[in-house]
Amino acid sequence: MSRDHAAGDDAGTDGARRGDGTTTGDGAAVPDVEDAGDATDTPEARDPAADRYEVPPGETAFACPRCGRPFARERHRDLHLGQAHADLDDEERTAYEVARDEETDDLRRFRIVSLGMLVVLYFGFLFLYAIAG
Repeated sequence: MSRDHAAGDDAGTDGARRGDGTTTGDGAAVPDVEDAGDATDTPEARDPAADRYEVPPGETAFACPRCGRPFARERHRDLHLGQAHADLDDEERTAYEVARDEETDDLRRFRIVSLGMLVVLYFGFLFLYAIAG
């Protein structure tokens, strides 16, 4: 499954942090995951689960219009909308279905390539064993 985040279409914004505790990008303000004024913001006190919601610096953030969660890829936001929020309009439903189909195709391709690599690896070891033995 493709869960790595990469930059989406850049709409002329650089995903920079604003002074009000939000990150800009995609025309929508995205609330920061951690509070800038929190005194417990040490590496030991940080919540490790919060890092999975952070968009890398310099990348456009695509915010969920319902919950505000930031995503580095528009496709990941569309998948989130369809899976986490039931009340979608027609445009959001279509975007979710397209993203789901693309994700299914990517998973199928990944499985075929993985199987092919395992077969090559297996027969490679079998060949080496036949030569060495």
